[in-house]
Amino acid sequence: MTILERFEQDLAVLETDDGRKTLPRTQLPADAEVGDVLVLTAEGYTVDKTAAQKRRKKLSERFRRLIRR
Repeated sequence: MTILERFEQDLAVLETDDGRKTLPRTQLPADAEVGDVLVLTAEGYTVDKTAAQKRRKKLSERFRRLIRR
């Protein structure tokens, strides 16, 4: 799984199964946001909005459980 971790000026920092990867921001879709799940296709990276939404929901639920403790 590849997650868009952050932007640093003109670079995008991705968290992949193999570690961090940095690439030019222009190689990502214009609508890519921090936390999005990215899929590499023959045409380049695309955003998997469904997977990103599930991931955000899961993280939000974990955070709520931590706060309740």
